[in-house]
Amino acid sequence: MNEVNAAPLGVIIAAVVLVLMQGTWLFLDARKRGLGKMAWFWGIWGSTTMPMPLLLYWIFVIRKDEDDRKS
Repeated sequence: MNEVNAAPLGVIIAAVVLVLMQGTWLFLDARKRGLGKMAWFWGIWGSTTMPMPLLLYWIFVIRKDEDDRKS
């Protein structure tokens, strides 16, 4: 049996919605932080997979931004 057909439609819809929300949030937050063209990178990458882009965004952008503010 095909694995995609085995997944309930609700689970697939929820996964698609979550990934699109993640990509949108990453794009908007990166643009707010002044990342310029990199905002598009984060938004597109965030719209393809989950949760790796969100974790890496937190490590490389948010944490670095917080460390820069403390200095």
